[in-house]
Amino acid sequence: MAGLLAAGFAQAGALSDFFDDFARARTEGRTSHVVGIDNDTLLLNRDDGFYSSGMSYGQASTLRGADGSVTYGWRVAQELYTASDIKLPPAQVRPPDHPYAGWLYGGVFREMNRNDGTSMGYGLDLGCLGPCAGGRWTQTNFHRVIDQPLPQGWSRQVRNEAGVVLHGEITPVRWQAGNAFDLAPTLRGRLGNIFTDLGIGLTARAGRLNVLPQQPALYGFLRADARAVGYNATLQGGLFSNNNPHTVDPKRIVGEMEAGLVWIGQSFGARLGLVRRSNEIRDLPDSAGAQNFLRLQFSYTP
Repeated sequence: MAGLLAAGFAQAGALSDFFDDFARARTEGRTSHVVGIDNDTLLLNRDDGFYSSGMSYGQASTLRGADGSVTYGWRVAQELYTASDIKLPPAQVRPPDHPYAGWLYGGVFREMNRNDGTSMGYGLDLGCLGPCAGGRWTQTNFHRVIDQPLPQGWSRQVRNEAGVVLHGEITPVRWQAGNAFDLAPTLRGRLGNIFTDLGIGLTARAGRLNVLPQQPALYGFLRADARAVGYNATLQGGLFSNNNPHTVDPKRIVGEMEAGLVWIGQSFGARLGLVRRSNEIRDLPDSAGAQNFLRLQFSYTP
């Protein structure tokens, strides 16, 4: 995966060329505004823990060509991680429970989608882990608004650390059965001091399918992934930080499944997924560490 990332940036040329192409895509292409929300509260329960919330906003500008399309984009996002029960007082937040952690970041990315359904993308995220990410403020005030229990343990979150994460993804083949069903494997990975992992997945889609971004579509999907974890700073603390209140060791293999629906119209789009993620903490029982949350995404393309 590191080779894929390096090849991707080499293919784009020098950094200045990347941003020149980025600017051309914004000028000549069609730009989508994309909002993403991950949250277990959307399942209409009052439990909250582990990967508690993810929020993002970004823009993606797509240029069409004879062989497919290329997309350049940027995003800003915040992810929140908490103990299994946010009502626990700070003194009771200790191993093997999940540490409190916030990850605030922004980045740029490039994606290539071909007419045969294959694709490749890569990007770079820069951000901050720890109190500088503002997780305590976000979760406390959001829970006041929705009248949910307030988190008690943010005073024991992991320490501050600046973060750099390279990420890449490739779908080398797409198998199609008729016009209403396809199956595609994906290899993806991240490399950095916040996340380092390598994963493989398989996605099945059925319905009115699209091959390129921004094409009209309406389909259901089922995705299954497994990833090998090298480093996870939301569990282990930042790679270069110390004196963390508590850290835990990650499980080296983590699985995830998602089932959902996607609709893309002329200007608006929506994606709804129910995600089941396996336990990520080595010393925590699998039955206690598994997570369920909803993943929502909304797009608007003028």
